[in-house]
Amino acid sequence: MKTATFPSLRVDPALRDAAERVLEEGESLSNFLEQSIREGIERRQAQREFIARGLRSREESRRTGKYVGSEAVIGRLETLLARAKASDKARG
Repeated sequence: MKTATFPSLRVDPALRDAAERVLEEGESLSNFLEQSIREGIERRQAQREFIARGLRSREESRRTGKYVGSEAVIGRLETLLARAKASDKARG
């Protein structure tokens, strides 16, 4: 597979220094930048998918007239949080 390059990136020297200070052992600045770009792409794709699911859900609710109240959602989240805390406490 052929490789491609990104355009040069001019940054403030302090930003470059900060990036170099957080490099893992054996990691190059190029590796760090590539991984950062990959993670940024994944994050943006996840955000777009999240928004798309929300919009589809909204349209489905409008179409069917079925909605879930905020109290039910918050109650479910509180239950999940309590279970996670209990599980964490049991492990640790």
